[in-house]
Amino acid sequence: MLGAFLAASGIPPRRVIGVGPGHSAALPGHVDWHQAGHPIPTEASMVAARRALELASAAGEQDLLVLLLSGGASSLMALPADPLSLDVKQKTVRTLLEGGADIHELNTVRKHISAIKGGRLAAACPGSVLTLAVSDVVGDDVSVIGSGPAVGDPSTWAMALDVLDRFGGRSAYPPEAVTWLQQGLAGEFPDTPTSDDARLSRAAARVIGGRGVALDAARRAAVSLGYHVLVLEQPVVGEARVAAAAHAARVARAIRSSPCPLCVLSAGETTVHVTGRGKGGRNQEFALAMAGEIAALGAHVVAASVGTDGIDGPTDASGAFVDSTTIARANAAGLHAPRVYLEDNNAYAFFEALNDLIKTAPTSTNVGDLQAVLIGK
Repeated sequence: MLGAFLAASGIPPRRVIGVGPGHSAALPGHVDWHQAGHPIPTEASMVAARRALELASAAGEQDLLVLLLSGGASSLMALPADPLSLDVKQKTVRTLLEGGADIHELNTVRKHISAIKGGRLAAACPGSVLTLAVSDVVGDDVSVIGSGPAVGDPSTWAMALDVLDRFGGRSAYPPEAVTWLQQGLAGEFPDTPTSDDARLSRAAARVIGGRGVALDAARRAAVSLGYHVLVLEQPVVGEARVAAAAHAARVARAIRSSPCPLCVLSAGETTVHVTGRGKGGRNQEFALAMAGEIAALGAHVVAASVGTDGIDGPTDASGAFVDSTTIARANAAGLHAPRVYLEDNNAYAFFEALNDLIKTAPTSTNVGDLQAVLIGK
């Protein structure tokens, strides 16, 4: 995003800050680049957030602050609200992630323990602010993408506390975070700026890319390979293994009513409730949960689920694929049944043993997850 903006911009920006999970070798030398942490924020995430706030605060009334925003920004540009520590924020985020909170729930809490999210970056800028967002959020809510640092926030202290109550209870979280949210609810601190806050009157936002872009690119690629294509418009959301079963049922219906060879495409973002000690990600769990269903569909069927950012959970894979031979190959290799790996959240080990992991390396973009099912003749 940053490279494209700098190449296309007719007016060179005076100052440029970039924040991402990787290196900046392809960017011009004048870019103040910060390699930060994801999905858990790091000290570098805090340094980047402070620099962003400094830049916003230093802008003049006639200046335009452009924020290029993508999924992952909640972690990459993170600054805990004073007096909360980075450790408190890390533990809070990790508990929510492992508890299966979706991006709306997770970012509701993030915004309320942050000094930069939930419109606070724009509130610090005396000039105009334009957010250009690439969305990994189902529904493309700009207040949720990257936790909306430059747009009004409709969520509240009460909503943030409700998320904690629903995902483990308040005792599961650092007491400092719980106390902060309770004090906010009691009116001791102002809530996040809403869209009618005067400080955000000069802020605007546009979504310039999302899951529809990925689906359309996949559709065109499948057509070029000779497939009939069916795009399932309903987003794939919810617990990965539960969503996988529902998805397999939709695919089975599609096979009965569509010509072959057929490519069934879908997109969205699932969650994983971590109870085991294994290694994996939501796309790997989604694929593994479909293994038995795909085998039941007969020969010449393969299904894959991948993260468009090339990163699935804390792994070097972007996802995995299953086909009509997966169960048989696993049995021949002496592997446990898929449910054993699912119970331990250890899909990576299953697919690694079969050489069925998908590794694309980081793609430098993020529009959520993409699923593809191919059915031959």
